[in-house]
Amino acid sequence: MRRTLKLFEAVGVELEYMIVDKETLMVNPISDLILKEIAGEITSDVEYENLEWSNELVLHVIELKTGIPASNIADLDIEFRKSVKKINSILDKYNSMLLPTGAHPFMNPFTETKLWPHDSNEVYSLYNKIFDCRGHGWSNLQSTHINLPFGDDLEFGRLHAAIRLILPLIPALAASTPIFDGKLTGIVDSRLEVYRNNQIKIPSIAGNIIPEQVFTKSDYENVIFKKIFNDIKPFDDEKILQHEWLNSRGAIARFSRNSIEIRIVDIQEAPIADIAIVEFFNALLKVIINEELITYQEQKEVTVNQLSSILLNTIKYGEDSVISDKDYLSLFGKSVNEKIKAGELLNHIYQTIITDDLKYKETIQKILNKGSLSNRIIKAVNNDLRRENLIEVYKLLAESLKANKLFEI
Repeated sequence: MRRTLKLFEAVGVELEYMIVDKETLMVNPISDLILKEIAGEITSDVEYENLEWSNELVLHVIELKTGIPASNIADLDIEFRKSVKKINSILDKYNSMLLPTGAHPFMNPFTETKLWPHDSNEVYSLYNKIFDCRGHGWSNLQSTHINLPFGDDLEFGRLHAAIRLILPLIPALAASTPIFDGKLTGIVDSRLEVYRNNQIKIPSIAGNIIPEQVFTKSDYENVIFKKIFNDIKPFDDEKILQHEWLNSRGAIARFSRNSIEIRIVDIQEAPIADIAIVEFFNALLKVIINEELITYQEQKEVTVNQLSSILLNTIKYGEDSVISDKDYLSLFGKSVNEKIKAGELLNHIYQTIITDDLKYKETIQKILNKGSLSNRIIKAVNNDLRRENLIEVYKLLAESLKANKLFEI
């Protein structure tokens, strides 16, 4: 039996990648064949060195993850790069490769979607029956999930309170999805925009993305789970979906494994960027939980509406979103008379609040200086949305993934 981890003793990371044709970048639904190559049979999970690979909802996406939470973030990107290299070597025989970023730039999800047809198919089939999983918010999105442990109810409350505060800032650093259907959407985090609406048929499942002000397991179950499970009942007689993973808020409590999973991080161009972002927000959470900025009681008083308003703007404008909420800015030591861009606030946090000697400090500084991947993609495309130009730009992103380096214009 695995020991229950306490706050910041480890971190779990999950990275999702698309499988595409090397030349056309059309999605190639063969994740089951990749897993079979290692396991010798069709399976949903397989171990490779220090990571696990697993299936997702659709066949053109594969997930790489830390099967056991990592006690040290340093060099975790190297482990992911090893798996990327191995998978790409398998994909060579199919003239295919892994492609990063949180969404495919021109995939048609209504004609190209193929759901995972093997084990757990009853879950995916029911999701599809209820929500129609062919849209962008289902079959065309890839993310980085961050799993953070808590040891008991008190640690859960402190972690949940702190995570709620950082969620609105995540798109300002991690947005990577400015293009759907071969067009600039005008939203830097298009993945999140569709994610927050893809289960609107049952609004309680995702809520306002920002979790409610609940800080104990009992309150979480009564306020969040009870409502979700009650609302899904008319569509789920056999209780196939009535589990904690049905919750689709931006951060979800996983009491079965004593962790909170942050779900709103767009995957980046390379593991070094993903792990740098994980380390950055992990360090910020430590500062908040240690009450170096405001007290735990003050953290709990910040409302869903207050945080949701900021998040909606960062989803659309990313680092260029203007934050004028004086109370929110004051959480991070900014003058109550100021209104600043989200990118400036992140830089302030980086320069004045996070003082740890971070392993990926240089990478975060580059992202802050050069802009989110979404805005770097926009610059690279340069308003030329011809299919051939999009292919050229996204092939460069695939090269960044292979080399484990930032995409720079």
